[in-house]
Amino acid sequence: MIISEVNYVNFRNLADSTLRFSPGINVFYGKNGQGKTNLLELLYFLSAGKSFRTKKTTEVIKNGKTKCGAFAAYTDSIGEKKQIVKLLEGKKEFLWNGKKISFDEFYGKLNAVAYIPEDVVIINGAPNYRRDFFDGEIAQSDSAFFTSVKNFNNLLKIRNKYLKERIYKNDEFSIYQNEFVKTGARIMKTRQEYVRVLSSILSLNYRKLFDNTKELELVYACSLGNIKKKSPEEIEALLREESGRIFSREIQCGYSLTGPQRDDFLFYLNGCEARTTASQGEKKSILFSLKMAEMDMILRNKKEIPVLLIDDITSYFDRDRLYSLLQYLEKRNIQIFLSSTEKLQISAEDYYVEKGRVNPGRGCLDRRADA
Repeated sequence: MIISEVNYVNFRNLADSTLRFSPGINVFYGKNGQGKTNLLELLYFLSAGKSFRTKKTTEVIKNGKTKCGAFAAYTDSIGEKKQIVKLLEGKKEFLWNGKKISFDEFYGKLNAVAYIPEDVVIINGAPNYRRDFFDGEIAQSDSAFFTSVKNFNNLLKIRNKYLKERIYKNDEFSIYQNEFVKTGARIMKTRQEYVRVLSSILSLNYRKLFDNTKELELVYACSLGNIKKKSPEEIEALLREESGRIFSREIQCGYSLTGPQRDDFLFYLNGCEARTTASQGEKKSILFSLKMAEMDMILRNKKEIPVLLIDDITSYFDRDRLYSLLQYLEKRNIQIFLSSTEKLQISAEDYYVEKGRVNPGRGCLDRRADA
């Protein structure tokens, strides 16, 4: 996928503008606090319909304004596409090729993978961060999974309400319970299959890019235990059995104690859990390897190469490692958007950002030795 042009109005501190991009590497550079990250957030917003920095979408609207909008022209393997995201007083509107569509239809049309400093929460944070992250990545190329997660979250709210109010001795609760089990089992099976493939790619990337003496593994910690060799029907039966076994406890607690909302995703480096044993440098390497693996998974599942967004790239690795990775990225057929406080010694389109204004450069970044 290649984003050729974007247009935006009232987004963060950015001055309203139209930008055109190279199909290769594009670098937003300038001093801190000028709007570089906002540009990457804009591109992600156009792809995912949401921010990678905040769950309060209204925060992306420029101070003093009540609405914002963004347009993107991009090309995939079929041809040129256009999509628009509008935000007015907290309500979003999505258009694709001139037609108004729902968020469910919108999500996954333009694929982007973002690597930002805050991503360390994927390793260090609570399980819900990892569930949200991996569910979002699976959904980029699997619309049925997106629908299952959306439906399950609604079922979970209803089930928890019934448990809290102790309303469970009726046919209505039985219907919700049955759907809760069926949908939850589908989510668990899809997660397991995704992790099975992703973990192999992740390990290869880590060994190739960072340390060929260490083994990196991603494990799906399902609340039902090991379901690797279980069929969808067997997983459903296990979830139904577990739900029945702890039902009295759920009534006492007033919420659901089993299901995919209790699962986790764990990283192991040489057999040790990365969250507690990996160094900060190793965690950055794990995350970069994960982002490359995500891109490989989207290519595998959709036959499309997603756009790659990397914020504050010079903060991740030492100079030698940084340029080794940049050379690796140059060799891949990927459109890349980077932000940096300094010019980089790579062939790329440069955009200087100052006080929210974006000034395209000469077309190729300065290759000075002291860059």
